[in-house]
Amino acid sequence: MTTLTIRSSSNDYQVNIGAGLRHQLSDLLKNNYSKVLVITDSSVAPLYLKDVVAAFGSDTVVSSEIVPAGEQSKSVICYSGLLDRCLEDQLDRSSLIIALGGGVIGDLAGFVAATYLRGIDFLQMPTTILAHDSSVGGKVAINHDKGKNLIGSFYSPVQVIYDTETITTLSIQEVRSGYGEVVKHALLSDSKWFQHLMDTSLESIEEDDLIDHLTSGIRVKAQIVESDERETGVRKHLNLGHTLAHALEAEFGYGEVTHGEAVAIGMLFAMKISQVKLAAKLPYSQYQKWLDDNNYPLHLLARIDVEATLKRMKLDKKTLENSIHYVLLNEVGSPTVIKLTDQELIQSLNDFVQKEGGRIVDQRS
Repeated sequence: MTTLTIRSSSNDYQVNIGAGLRHQLSDLLKNNYSKVLVITDSSVAPLYLKDVVAAFGSDTVVSSEIVPAGEQSKSVICYSGLLDRCLEDQLDRSSLIIALGGGVIGDLAGFVAATYLRGIDFLQMPTTILAHDSSVGGKVAINHDKGKNLIGSFYSPVQVIYDTETITTLSIQEVRSGYGEVVKHALLSDSKWFQHLMDTSLESIEEDDLIDHLTSGIRVKAQIVESDERETGVRKHLNLGHTLAHALEAEFGYGEVTHGEAVAIGMLFAMKISQVKLAAKLPYSQYQKWLDDNNYPLHLLARIDVEATLKRMKLDKKTLENSIHYVLLNEVGSPTVIKLTDQELIQSLNDFVQKEGGRIVDQRS
């Protein structure tokens, strides 16, 4: 088992990474809880919920709530229903909420924990590659019809327990989604690591490589979060690719494109702007080929309405005084934040959609 420590202003917490950890849950917990509510989704529950519940002894009352799988569950309606469940179970401030699932469950269950009784303990049990990013850093949220994660809080878990056995059941789409964030961490930190990832086929990843990629990504995230917990400075760099990604997710309807796939496309767009705006020398063509080789849905770009997408981008949390502050790259490992005008973004989006969306559609038709 690998153990990393994340330092936050509210509490330091450990990230435990290893195989079979769901069976050791009660032994790994740092605190004793009389009541536990496990929040999971309809895809994860049949696979792992029974194991998690069974890991507790008879002295602990364990209940569970299963929400529909997918981004649609990060809604006000689902959030309200989970608060009702907390009240029905009479959870108190010495109770624990476990988020068993991917990033959606982590965000949703974490926001419930952050707001119920003004905050009770919650534990992240990620079951996707993507969640190696979202489970660390203390951001929890639900979506609004006008944008992703617009209702949320900074609220750290008391612990992250990452059972790597749970990611062996992921679909190739979920692997693609997860590696969107893995590549992001490489672009922010290390050109050699990025080059290694560009030589990786997502259809045939070795287990040791996967665990190494996840651990490296968490270390990058931890280093940035510890230096800027509330996203007033360098933590903004973690939003590389996300401004366009969140707009695409909202534009297509949550669920048609995964978060990590949208981030991967958003990073290609950020590279394009970086080349124009900063004269940056970046591996754009190499990265584009890797996306194509691994079947990222670049063809969806042909469907977007550029004006509508810009409006959604301006609802992003990184918009200040009606201007988008965009995360770009001077080079791999050297991110920066630049204010962009609407005109610059419209021109760049039009060029990007014409080149990438149209080219991929032509090849696959």
